[in-house]
Amino acid sequence: MNDRWVKIFQIAVTYIGTVVGAGFASGQSIMQFFTLYGTVGTAGIVVTTLLFMWLGTKMMIYAHRIQAYSYQEFNDHLFGRLFGKVANFLTLLILLGVTAVMLSGTGSIFAEQLQLPYQLGIVVSIALSYLVMTKEMNGIVIVNALVVPMILLFTSVIAFRAIQPEGLLGINDWQLRQLGDFRWALSPFTYAALNFAFIQAVMVPLGSEVRDESTLKWGGIWGGIGLGAMLLIYHFALNSRMPEMLGYDIPMAEIVRDLGPFLHVLFLLVIYGEIFTTLVGNVFGVTRQLQSLYKVPKNATLLTILLACFLISQAGFSSLLTYLYPLFGYIGILLLILLAFRRLPKR
Repeated sequence: MNDRWVKIFQIAVTYIGTVVGAGFASGQSIMQFFTLYGTVGTAGIVVTTLLFMWLGTKMMIYAHRIQAYSYQEFNDHLFGRLFGKVANFLTLLILLGVTAVMLSGTGSIFAEQLQLPYQLGIVVSIALSYLVMTKEMNGIVIVNALVVPMILLFTSVIAFRAIQPEGLLGINDWQLRQLGDFRWALSPFTYAALNFAFIQAVMVPLGSEVRDESTLKWGGIWGGIGLGAMLLIYHFALNSRMPEMLGYDIPMAEIVRDLGPFLHVLFLLVIYGEIFTTLVGNVFGVTRQLQSLYKVPKNATLLTILLACFLISQAGFSSLLTYLYPLFGYIGILLLILLAFRRLPKR
């Protein structure tokens, strides 16, 4: 029984760690998809949490039943052979784009918060990613098991210290004006779709490697609950200081800065860990995909992927996140719909 709960914990933290990347950890994507709309965004987070609990779990169980080695087999089965090729190509583009966002996020932490060179943050992250990736899936699970409890602990600190009463139910005149174009109605679905488009790189192989389907189910459910709780806490903290927070690359770091220098430095370590877990997960997924298509050495593939993402990351964190994330969310909507309505294969 104890071993089963350890496995459920590992699945839940891997799920959380894969989703909680640069956009989530910095507060940027939460602000763009939810906090722009005040209390309406709160309702959107509730919808997104239910989608994480339901469809994230379904993705892993689906992969478990078809024994998918990578997201290529998963998409081929879900979309069919012809459209599966299109889905795999789009997923590869999304993974490369999101990985570039992760790298640029580490550069922004070094530059905006530590006054160190932007490129130094990126180079350090590439080196660490390469070391972790030599351990493959075990390395990813270990990193998440170490980092995610720290994330959850620090999120609790933010809940008690940084959230102001007006952040819970407040909506100002500026936020009311953002409701006019009805993008708020799509935000919960595009945000979930964006995440499902790239977390399959880790969650599909994880689903196929875990033997017990019930363990997968409970790991997915608890992972979805943890993600929802973190979304709400970050959203409430940001909402109390809108639209002031729009001027920062790492808005959550500015909120934590007010809690004192010790907590600020600790948060930077945690946020770096959050970004890093998604970074290595994405690199793992792209490497597996390319190795399943072409007989190429793993280390050469890994270095090529990191170099390509390094070049894309030079566009800058805010620019990449603002334009790429909504685009990837709309692309991922089809995956969301198919996951929702496609029946699970027989055991």
